[in-house]
Amino acid sequence: MSDSVNHINPRKLLLSKWTAIHPRGDEKHFQVTKLYRDLQDNLVEVELLAVVTGRSNRIDWKALKSADSWQIGWR
Repeated sequence: MSDSVNHINPRKLLLSKWTAIHPRGDEKHFQVTKLYRDLQDNLVEVELLAVVTGRSNRIDWKALKSADSWQIGWR
């Protein structure tokens, strides 16, 4: 496992584009469509929309920091 980290500004996550390093089926390209915050207004999760299939999935936003799993932009 690598220590590669994507540097992310949480305020700029909405509508950002991501590529899965290990895609499942046709789900390789994603876009952040929604942000979920806690009661203290801290970002906790994001909703990712798979571009090809249209399936949505909620994940911890910090998972996007892992360059072993995610790449910023569509590649």
